[in-house]
Amino acid sequence: MKARLSISLEGIVFLYFLSYLPNIILTKLVTTLPSAALGRPLSGLETLPASLILNMVMTWAFIWLSGWHREAHGVQLGGLRLPVPTRYTVLSGVGTALVLFTVPLSFTFKGVSIPFIQLLMRGDILIIAPLVDLMFGRRVRWWSWAALVMVAFALFITLRAHGGLALPPLAILDVVLYTLGYFIRLAVMTRVAKSGEAASVRRYFVEEKLVALPLAVLALALLSASGIGGQAGQLGIGFVQVWSDSVIWWLAAIAFTLTIVSIFSAVILLDARENAYCVPMERASSLVAGVAGSLLLALGWGLPWPGTPDLVGALILIAAIILLSVAPRLGVTRQTARAEAP
Repeated sequence: MKARLSISLEGIVFLYFLSYLPNIILTKLVTTLPSAALGRPLSGLETLPASLILNMVMTWAFIWLSGWHREAHGVQLGGLRLPVPTRYTVLSGVGTALVLFTVPLSFTFKGVSIPFIQLLMRGDILIIAPLVDLMFGRRVRWWSWAALVMVAFALFITLRAHGGLALPPLAILDVVLYTLGYFIRLAVMTRVAKSGEAASVRRYFVEEKLVALPLAVLALALLSASGIGGQAGQLGIGFVQVWSDSVIWWLAAIAFTLTIVSIFSAVILLDARENAYCVPMERASSLVAGVAGSLLLALGWGLPWPGTPDLVGALILIAAIILLSVAPRLGVTRQTARAEAP
């Protein structure tokens, strides 16, 4: 019998929420409170290089110390076995690299609330999930289509309240790249690793991170070296100056929480059930963390409260998640009752 994960999916989702919440709060504080060296808060781009580098080191340390590297494909060099990705996990690593630097960046745009931009990003992924299922011949149930209508309505409410897609250009690009990255990742996961088996989760996680993390850091380094625009200068600060600033401890904490988040995310998305089920479960947890983080930031640090349309949109999206979680169980209960009926 194949070994399977012993903790329920709902339990993993809750752990995902617990690790995501401090990541959101820390990222927003670093980009809101003044740095000692700069005399101003770091921008989102300035936080990314150090936090991603530290995340890469922490993730690779976890892979080695946990022994997960033994499950990956590998090559033997003398007495040392080194894990190597396949062509599929290389492609997934490219998609994940896009997600890695767009998620923390989304929390840092001035004048854009966390629940609003999260609703845009999470709504897009909820729509993509059943489409990927259809691409690979997986059955999409009626509750998934009903949830899509709810998501579209939530997006309409928030977009109308905010005057449409009146976002900074970098925020729009952030959403587009995030959506593209997740589409690539879900397609590859469904193709090669979506079985829910513990060994499959470990293998995929290791091989994907071998590609995604250095690729994300390399992309930022190339942009910084290019000298194009103000973004390059900000990245230069993030690669060089922050290491001698006390803010590096904040960035290390962000990297630590991001490492934990990435582990739980892989476990959720690689569950054997269809994407239209697993993706909403993961997205709901991150959405609730975003709303909770925004409320805690308003209470504890005086940051702006999330607007009513943002909260209404989030509630509708959460209702869609509840539908996706409850409806399959009701269906199973009815089938069992019919089977047991005399």
